[in-house]
Amino acid sequence: MKKLSVISNHSLTQAQWFLFFFIAALVLWGISLGNVPLRDWDEGTRALVAREIYRTGNWLYPTLQGKSYLLKPPLMDWAIALSYSMGGVHEFTTRLPGAFFSACGVPLLYGVGQELFRQRLPAVLAASVYLTLLPVVRHGRLAMLDGTAVSFFLLLLFCLLKSRQDRRWAVGVGLGVGLIGLTKGLLVVPLGAIAGAFLLVDRQFNLLTSPYLWLGLLLGNAPAFAWYIAQWQHYGTSFLQVHFQSQGLERLSQTVENHGGAPWYYFLELLKYTWPWMIFWPGGLYLAWQKRRSSWGCLVLIGTIGYLLIISVMNTKLPWYIMPVYPFFALAVAAQLAEFWQNHQRYPRFLIVMFGFLAVAGLAGCVYFILADPQPVLILMGGVVALTMGVVAWFIQQNNPRFMLMLFLGMYLILGLLMTSKSWVWELNEAFPVKPVAALIREKTNPTQVVYTSFGYGRPSLNFYSDRQVIPADTATLQRVWSKQPYLLLDSATLAALSLPDSVSLGTAEGFTLVTPKPNFVAPL
Repeated sequence: MKKLSVISNHSLTQAQWFLFFFIAALVLWGISLGNVPLRDWDEGTRALVAREIYRTGNWLYPTLQGKSYLLKPPLMDWAIALSYSMGGVHEFTTRLPGAFFSACGVPLLYGVGQELFRQRLPAVLAASVYLTLLPVVRHGRLAMLDGTAVSFFLLLLFCLLKSRQDRRWAVGVGLGVGLIGLTKGLLVVPLGAIAGAFLLVDRQFNLLTSPYLWLGLLLGNAPAFAWYIAQWQHYGTSFLQVHFQSQGLERLSQTVENHGGAPWYYFLELLKYTWPWMIFWPGGLYLAWQKRRSSWGCLVLIGTIGYLLIISVMNTKLPWYIMPVYPFFALAVAAQLAEFWQNHQRYPRFLIVMFGFLAVAGLAGCVYFILADPQPVLILMGGVVALTMGVVAWFIQQNNPRFMLMLFLGMYLILGLLMTSKSWVWELNEAFPVKPVAALIREKTNPTQVVYTSFGYGRPSLNFYSDRQVIPADTATLQRVWSKQPYLLLDSATLAALSLPDSVSLGTAEGFTLVTPKPNFVAPL
């Protein structure tokens, strides 16, 4: 049976594969990490909280622009504040901790695959798929909590699987639980339930009596419990109300901040962002069902179905809630690819059609970028997509398993090109460029003065870059507060409509004018 030695070669040890995937992930997660501004909402909020920790030294009771911040546990904010203390306050140091922790998920998934499949080939394939999934890379690079929480979950699963041979690994299970709880709070409940269900289905009952498991749970959860108790003692029931009720339980039954969606919302997310691996996912799920009595089959089914069901019935829908599904997605795809690798006498013809279509789409994208968004990196990326998918289709037509190697290398290069462009955080196009406006506010206003704006909603990134509190207000409110002599940041239509008497323009940026009352003009500091 023909196999490709470049992937299935056993001359590489498990430690070397760990190192290979770790370095490959660090490069992809770290390249051009600070080349675009922070986005709203999560990145701006994380940066504001971490900067206040860094400036004030208040590590136990974080604040957001001077007010108590009760929404999220502090582990990521601590990590970013530490990053600030070592490298200064800017985009790269803001994103670095999350990117590092998220990148660790790639070698961890390789370890999980090795323990589940008991073969190196599907483990390598699973880590390679996870490494080249667009949402995994992109969200992992952002200063957000989800990529880090998923890596801690993979640490939990890896230690759970390793403990089948050596009970001492069970200590890591408890550490993983504690780290998830200190990163994203209530997310530990569904992820812990998935791990617990797998433990029971996999008949690891003896682990429940292992002192190593309980020692790990004690050590891992002690810091989280200590922090939660400290918050409760300091803030009382208001902390419980905000942290657990508003940020957790209400999202199950209510649509928070208009972030709703249909029950199939997350299936559409998978369809939009997991190409080309989506082509192999249905076959991988079918194989998991066939092998449901095996460890890998039952874990893929429990994780995929269980977690998708939980987030689909929630009324609040956000794209990053789906992040814990991607490791199971990668394992299922890897199972299908391994099956193709070992049985390549004749590949399904529909694969040629699918990759041929993607090649044409890549060529169309190349033309689009030339005409509409002439960034050389994106034009090159479109060309690489077309070339990669075309060569993959040709290899498949030749029944050559090298198509997998070509696909991995091509996707790694494609994602690398995207991350070096200015378009990998595409949400920045949803509103005005924040940095020029923030620079105007920072240079022309008193640091202690609140700024009111006619823009429709508050932007944490604007608050971060301006180092001021910028509050959105309607026209009536702006007219009322003008008598109190604040600074107003107004778009041209609102400025004309208000007809503010004795106003002085301090400057204009991105269609917004900063004005202040003439008698109380404050000179730039």
